[in-house]
Amino acid sequence: MFEVIFDSDTIISLIKATGYIGVWAAIFAETGLFFGFFLPGDSLLFAAGLLASQGFLNIFILSIGVFIAAVLGDNTGYAFGKKTGPLIFKREDSLLFHKKNLIRAEEFYKKYGTFTIIIARFIPIIRTFAPIVAGVGKMEYKKFFIFNIIGGLIWALSLPLIGYYLLAVFPQLENYINLIIILIIFVSLIPAALQFLKEIKNPRAKA
Repeated sequence: MFEVIFDSDTIISLIKATGYIGVWAAIFAETGLFFGFFLPGDSLLFAAGLLASQGFLNIFILSIGVFIAAVLGDNTGYAFGKKTGPLIFKREDSLLFHKKNLIRAEEFYKKYGTFTIIIARFIPIIRTFAPIVAGVGKMEYKKFFIFNIIGGLIWALSLPLIGYYLLAVFPQLENYINLIIILIIFVSLIPAALQFLKEIKNPRAKA
């Protein structure tokens, strides 16, 4: 649940300080590098959309860049998984790598198959490791790429646009931006919280 480290003020300040490059780099890292799982992808995109509605960013440039970063990120994860193969499951845990996250992604992949590449976009941690697992499992690249494009497009457009048009439709919410982002962070953490509760009830489910 590392996303909670990034409170609303931190996320907004980060976007204002780094602009497009910062947002795109964070999205690429979260979706393409296994140590990027702690980055707040959902709330970052939503907040960027909110700030775009206020003129800090251009929503078109933002969304196109996020889409490209997300697709390239997943492709990087896939390539890494394909190169390392099953040996990655034997890697020792470290500060930025926990094998249990990889195992969870593998279980998710077994349950949803190729659709995992789309569904995982909206689930923190899983979206980081899903493309790696796809590479390890040697999913046909053409099939992976198609689902990657679809998932990346839906994720990259929906969250920023929801944030962008939320203030356009309800301008009175401008004074509650921090509260809205906190709510998004909370919602994005629900899957991780449910998994945590599941592990408490069923210790054998732990990696």
